[in-house]
Amino acid sequence: MQYHIFSPYRVCPLGAHVDHQHGLVTGFAIDKGVDLWFDVADDGHVHLESKTFEGIVDFDIDAPSQVRERHWGDYARGAKYALKKRFELKRGITGVIQGSLPVGGLSSSAAVLIAYVMAFAKANDITLQPFEVVKIASEAEREYIGLNNGLLDQACIALGKKNQLLFLDCDSNEYRLIPFGGQQQSTDNSQLSIVNSQLPFEIGIFFSGLTRSLVNSDYNLRVYECKTAAWNMLAYTEQPLKTFDKTFLRDIPKATFDKTRIAMPARFARRAEHFYSEYRRVRQGVTAWETGNLKLFGKLSFDSCESSIHNYECGSPELIAIYEIMRSLPGVYGGRFSGAGFKGACIALVDPAHKAEIEKVLTERYLAQFPEYERTFQVFWVKPDDGARFLEN
Repeated sequence: MQYHIFSPYRVCPLGAHVDHQHGLVTGFAIDKGVDLWFDVADDGHVHLESKTFEGIVDFDIDAPSQVRERHWGDYARGAKYALKKRFELKRGITGVIQGSLPVGGLSSSAAVLIAYVMAFAKANDITLQPFEVVKIASEAEREYIGLNNGLLDQACIALGKKNQLLFLDCDSNEYRLIPFGGQQQSTDNSQLSIVNSQLPFEIGIFFSGLTRSLVNSDYNLRVYECKTAAWNMLAYTEQPLKTFDKTFLRDIPKATFDKTRIAMPARFARRAEHFYSEYRRVRQGVTAWETGNLKLFGKLSFDSCESSIHNYECGSPELIAIYEIMRSLPGVYGGRFSGAGFKGACIALVDPAHKAEIEKVLTERYLAQFPEYERTFQVFWVKPDDGARFLEN
């Protein structure tokens, strides 16, 4: 195969469930992800095989987008759909795709979409800036796949830099890549060596053994509940209502929430409480990261998960069990559910000296509660890495 794209998975230590309400988020691209090897097909045909899933995918790049088939090939069709709205596509690809970790909680769908967007763009001599890739892949997931997401997943995957924290404002789309401890990127070699030096933690990924589809979970329902909370606040304060798709919690001051929360149904108040408290946690967390305060950064990540459980009301019994176990273990700075938190995985920021003991104890305690996942529970250790890119074959 002539070309090779690596599109990483992502983790989000702070900023859970708020990107779709134009909140503040943080994240890393990690050193595990999706590999796509491909050749350009001048006849416009797309032929894809997967080392992860069964079946093959065949379609023509210039044909109208067909109805979603609920099959792994939908992601390639979704990427074509979003690109075709902007560009003329004449050449297809012949490719093989493979994921390096189990599906669930690391935004593998966004990683796959970004790989396909980059591949189709390359095949058709289209030059895209990284944030254009973010927006096109996000549009494909919303409009074609049917998941009402924000930009968090795609931004981490496309914009991530090794050992730096992505801080994204999902309202303005402004973002920063922040080295740990406040060191600034520079062309000076001594500064660069600091930026690229090892972080004082590794990231543990604890797969519960469940797999999931966000489109079929309560993910979209939570988005609607957040918007309904915003509508409640606007109505109670006699402000003009916007259409549902233009209504976001970010546009409503917290002071308005404080005045109206008692009047709205409790479930909507809890969703809004999560948004406003997470906004505050992200602000505090970015400052903690910039000043090298890993203990505070980790605590805020734990607090984020608490709010996800009690205010956002996500988290299966399995994920909650993993979270409660890891919170009690020495060497775990912080962590939370990864992804939407309905199935999938938990992530933790861990002192590397404690990795072996954490993996041993967490595995024993979890499987004592859920022995049915003995064959599917898995632990992986990863590090922050650069975003999606072409590699030398």
